Amino acid sequence: MKKPDFLKVGDIVGIVATAKNFLPEELNAGIEIIKSWGFEVRVGKNCNNHYNQFAGTDEERFSDLQDFLDDQEVKAIICARGGYGTSRIIDNISFSVFETHPKWIAGFSDVTVLLSHLNSLGFQSIHSSMPVVFGKNLNRPSINSLRDTLLGKLGPFHCPYHELNRMGYAEGEIVGGNLSILVSLIGTKSDISTQDKILFIEDVGENLYRIDRMMVQLKRAGKLDKLKGLIVGHFNDMSDNIVPFGKSAFEIIEDAVKEYEYPVGFNFPAGHEADNRAFILGAKYNLIVESKETVLTYNVNYSS
Repeated sequence: MKKPDFLKVGDIVGIVATAKNFLPEELNAGIEIIKSWGFEVRVGKNCNNHYNQFAGTDEERFSDLQDFLDDQEVKAIICARGGYGTSRIIDNISFSVFETHPKWIAGFSDVTVLLSHLNSLGFQSIHSSMPVVFGKNLNRPSINSLRDTLLGKLGPFHCPYHELNRMGYAEGEIVGGNLSILVSLIGTKSDISTQDKILFIEDVGENLYRIDRMMVQLKRAGKLDKLKGLIVGHFNDMSDNIVPFGKSAFEIIEDAVKEYEYPVGFNFPAGHEADNRAFILGAKYNLIVESKETVLTYNVNYSS
């Protein structure tokens, strides 16, 4: 996987909206925080547009992303928020300039479409919180982890023990993101390979039977059997039917991978909660799941 250059103070960071719309004031806190890191911020010219539920028309959202991908002064692109809409524009984007002059692209949730597409092209990206979220959930460890990742300061993650963990050790590139999006990408140009990888998944606002259906789909598509390890992030705001499904989201995931032997770490601090730590998709990490905690460490000796 090709790694873009880490940023330095004074670099330009672009903000684009590839999915759902928001109020302009919702972005202000995020802009000021990014500026406080020592970066110059440029906001896409269409970023505050509204077209039904989207942040502008498909053409407007595409245009902002394409402009910043092609602008060599912009050293990183952070997506403003998720929602839905990135898949509507991904096939129109040209990565020809980006492939020669790669830059960090960061986000999560619906932005999993873009991050997975980059992975399929052979480029690393950042799974992280986003500027609209900064003002709503001012979780400093989460926000600062994005700053540190952009600057190349990549410390280890320590996650408390969870009773469903399966202990073990693994080394591999991390791939993944939002479970619903990953399933929707199967069979497309943005689909990811999970063979010999550490898979990360998270989700929000789903019915439990749909979590089961998506895990079955991953399994049938051959996405679970050749993993090096599995990291399970936040699965919050789950719903159930009148007749209960009978298992929690974590229990559904545990059941889906029970026949495999790789380590599994639950409740990793990433996903749709305030504590959403940044890490690099496509980079190699060391995963240790042990009796007291789960530790995820960036492999500094790995060269892409």
